[in-house]
Amino acid sequence: MEILQNWERWKSFLGQQVENAKNMGLSDNTIEKTAVQIGEYLAKNVDPKNEQERVLADLWSVASEKEKHALASCVMKLVQNRNIN
Repeated sequence: MEILQNWERWKSFLGQQVENAKNMGLSDNTIEKTAVQIGEYLAKNVDPKNEQERVLADLWSVASEKEKHALASCVMKLVQNRNIN
C-alpha cells in the first residue's frame, strides 16, 4: 500500500476519508467503529512502513477492545486537526 509509505501523506489521506464519511452523514461513532475494523485488518495484514506506524502497531497489539476504540478516536482527531497549528 503506497499510501502507507509516508506518514504525512497517510494522515492527509485518512483525514480526507473521515471528512468524506462525515459529508455522507456517518456519525463519529460509526466512523470510529469502522476505524477499529480497519485497524484490525492493518494489524493482521500490513507491516508498518515507518516508525510512526510501528508505534501505532505496537500500541494496537497490547490494547484492549476499549483501548482500540480510544486509539481509533485519537487517530481520527489527529487527522482531522492536521491543518491546525
